[in-house]
Amino acid sequence: MTMITGSLVALVTPMHENGDIDFAAYRALIDWHIEQGTDAIVAVGTSGESPTVSVDEQCELIKVAVEHAAKRIPIIAGAGGNSTREAIELSRYAHSVGVDATLQVVPYYNKPTQEGMYQHFKTIAESVDCPVVLYNVPGRTVADLSNETVVRLADIPNIIGIKDATGDIGRGTLLLQQVPSDFAVYSGDDLTAAAYILLGAHGNVSVTANVAPKMMHDLCVAALNADIPTVRALTAKLSSLNKNLFIEANPITVKWALAEMGRISAGLRLPLTQLSASSQGVVRAAMQTAGLL
Repeated sequence: MTMITGSLVALVTPMHENGDIDFAAYRALIDWHIEQGTDAIVAVGTSGESPTVSVDEQCELIKVAVEHAAKRIPIIAGAGGNSTREAIELSRYAHSVGVDATLQVVPYYNKPTQEGMYQHFKTIAESVDCPVVLYNVPGRTVADLSNETVVRLADIPNIIGIKDATGDIGRGTLLLQQVPSDFAVYSGDDLTAAAYILLGAHGNVSVTANVAPKMMHDLCVAALNADIPTVRALTAKLSSLNKNLFIEANPITVKWALAEMGRISAGLRLPLTQLSASSQGVVRAAMQTAGLL
């Protein structure tokens, strides 16, 4: 697969007020991202509420994304899990419907060792002939994929990159020095993404891109081109939004913001709840600073 660079949106899963998936809004979001210049769509990841959709729903969301995108934009499917067998089954399905790659999160809750994580990802990559992007987000999974293990995994042909959501620029700089040049390193942290790209990362798997797709695309392009004045200007517009979209657990805040913009309904599934009244003013102000309202 040709390396994807730029802004990869961690797409939300629109839901009606009763929690049913709103596929019409989902398709409309895909069209909007294509129009706005988003470089790839990551479907049914954390922002897509993968923990609360059923396996059948997850498969349907992946299939609809591929079919509706119709090759207009790459689709990376969230197909990970804390069960290696389940991740393989999801990956086989995603590959069968034509995704460009799968996103494989570090197994959560069961706290595997580094060797366990290595064997988990290696087994998936060798079981399904589909490119794999690793996803390290220790703030959610507790288990933390070390740089050393990533370097080992980078030698496996199907494993083509990583979404690094540690937010640790120093650690990321070391990783960039250790992996092969054709191994894609993506930021998974909007606040530090531009700095990470300037240091050599290839793009950003972004929550903020859900509400500001063109600005995030333009920021990533500016950072990839080392256009420092543009990076500074766009960072100034987006910094408050990048911070405050995480004022409550993702995707609570970003779905509220999209509802404010009229893009989706405000539906979520428990145990996620609606954005608290005390947070709404803060998020609205950040959206106004970014020119979204």
